[in-house]
Amino acid sequence: MAFLQLLIMIYEYKKQLDTTKDFILPCKKDDLKSIQQFLPIAKPDFDGSFSTHQLMYGETGNRIYLVGLGEEKNASQIENTFRKFAFETQKYWEDEIQVFGEFLNEDALLKMVVGLEMSQYNIGEFKSTKEEKKEITVSISSTKNIDEILVEGKYTGETINKIKALVDAPPNIKTPEYLGDWAKKSAKEAAYKCTVLKQKQLEKQGFEAVLAVGRGSVNPPVVIINEYKGKDSEKIDIALVGKGITFDSGGLSIKPSTNLHYMKSDMGGAAVVLGVVELVAKLALNINIIGIVASAENAVDGNSYRPGDVINSYSGKTIEIIDTDAEGRLVLADGINYAIKKYHPEYIIDLATLTGSVVRTFGYAAAGMFTNNQEMAAKMSEIGFKVHERVWQLPMFEDYEDDLQSDVADIKNFNGKPIEGAINAAKFLEFFTEKHEKWMHLDIAGVSFGASPYAKMKSATGYGIQLITNFIKEKAV
Repeated sequence: MAFLQLLIMIYEYKKQLDTTKDFILPCKKDDLKSIQQFLPIAKPDFDGSFSTHQLMYGETGNRIYLVGLGEEKNASQIENTFRKFAFETQKYWEDEIQVFGEFLNEDALLKMVVGLEMSQYNIGEFKSTKEEKKEITVSISSTKNIDEILVEGKYTGETINKIKALVDAPPNIKTPEYLGDWAKKSAKEAAYKCTVLKQKQLEKQGFEAVLAVGRGSVNPPVVIINEYKGKDSEKIDIALVGKGITFDSGGLSIKPSTNLHYMKSDMGGAAVVLGVVELVAKLALNINIIGIVASAENAVDGNSYRPGDVINSYSGKTIEIIDTDAEGRLVLADGINYAIKKYHPEYIIDLATLTGSVVRTFGYAAAGMFTNNQEMAAKMSEIGFKVHERVWQLPMFEDYEDDLQSDVADIKNFNGKPIEGAINAAKFLEFFTEKHEKWMHLDIAGVSFGASPYAKMKSATGYGIQLITNFIKEKAV
């Protein structure tokens, strides 16, 4: 794969297209008439099929790019077509590239900017040689004032790239404390409050499950608490809780070596929480949210917690450890219970790359959604299809609770069966929710990290930023 010349994009809108300079013509499938006035020939070999593009030349030798938006069913993925287009053509762009945006609705304009920004993700951050970035102006022609859309699109795309960089970062650099430092820096930049609880504070406050998971690592665990308050009120509207396992060896229940290097991605849920709080703060939404990341490294050492151990938790409930590789649900149990008892949020959503079971169920097309609140489920599903970060609900029947019963503790962390794994994990988390009526668990193991046309190996997808931010926007009044 060739090294990509990255750009710093500056977005502005203008009322009229300058047809003597380079410009982009977005076009729906079989709708060339909408852009016919700008075409140098009457019938180009282009039909607007999704994620296609064609280069033509104008009268002054300027480049005219036709970009296919496809059919209505492709509307949720417009950022993908612009990301692909920019990735493949931007090396030819000069100081300015124009976009004819008159016939794009607000959603399409937003997705276009997000896609252009996503094309600037640099997965080779840790390579010894890098190219300098080039600044370019992206001018979008429209008779409507679209400044706010351009700002939101740029912030959203930048945030997706930032959390992808976090997920893709190597585990020797991305320790729990590194996540805490990232959050503190973000809080200063985006003007929200960040508190990082370290070892002694975790011990004092009773984060026993987080401490147990992190006991075998030289890198101590942390709990990150991000607070954004856009309203003049102390009431917390939404709490987000993310699993932040910065590397997962499986502990003493050690994982096979195949693909073990990808376990740096086991903090994908934490990355979403960190990114969403930053984005909501930058967008200055009228809402109060809390983002909690429970972070540890699940390593193997003489101090590691063991199968058969009984540990305590923030809730005061005891847990029998059946499998030390079922560690994500332990740190989430503490994070969820802390969020509920400390902040009493109206809604609480946790996100985690939690189980291989959800991947076996959905592959890489959707996240597993678990909740007893059908209003939340319907809204999250609707948003998921709109932004192409889809979720699908799985049951939370009481029948599954029998598999979590322990003889020696209040609950066990794993059922030991090759069935119902994702549901079993969700039922475990439910045990620590204090019967909260508006709680949702999203298992994003299959959608957070995977194969990509933009990298030779598996890499972060950025899944969850648009899904959760749009859910929050729906609740911001």
